[in-house]
Amino acid sequence: MNSAQFQYLTDSNGNQTAVVIPIEIWRQILPQDDESIETITEQIEDYCLNKAMDEAKTTPLLSRDIALDFLAEDED
Repeated sequence: MNSAQFQYLTDSNGNQTAVVIPIEIWRQILPQDDESIETITEQIEDYCLNKAMDEAKTTPLLSRDIALDFLAEDED
């Protein structure tokens, strides 16, 4: 599933006001029963972490030095 399947709704000024999530993703991250906000939060975090791990599987590994340089660039 890629982000191209999400749809963004905008107001008359072009500001994003909402997002439409495909039902398949909705069912993966949100419970079907009444759950606590903590449970919903954990499920969203799990979904995001799983997506990141799936993406990481197809990403080339970096050496330690290159990875540290990359992280240092983000801090700037």
